[in-house]
Amino acid sequence: MTEATDLAARAGDQDPRVGLRSVAALRRLVEQLEAVQVRSARAQGWSWQEIANELGVSRQAVHKKHGRN
Repeated sequence: MTEATDLAARAGDQDPRVGLRSVAALRRLVEQLEAVQVRSARAQGWSWQEIANELGVSRQAVHKKHGRN
């Protein structure tokens, strides 16, 4: 998690270029982590509703985003 920690620290940089690039990298990382965890939950038999509840989104939103993975 050193990379994530470094990115989070740089997201607060006073140089907007550094900060914005870090925010974009963090966004990509979060998307990857979410996909991994959704696949794991589905492999363990979780319903789309259970996953949606944990992510704080609707069942439809999580299924649309990850249903074909």
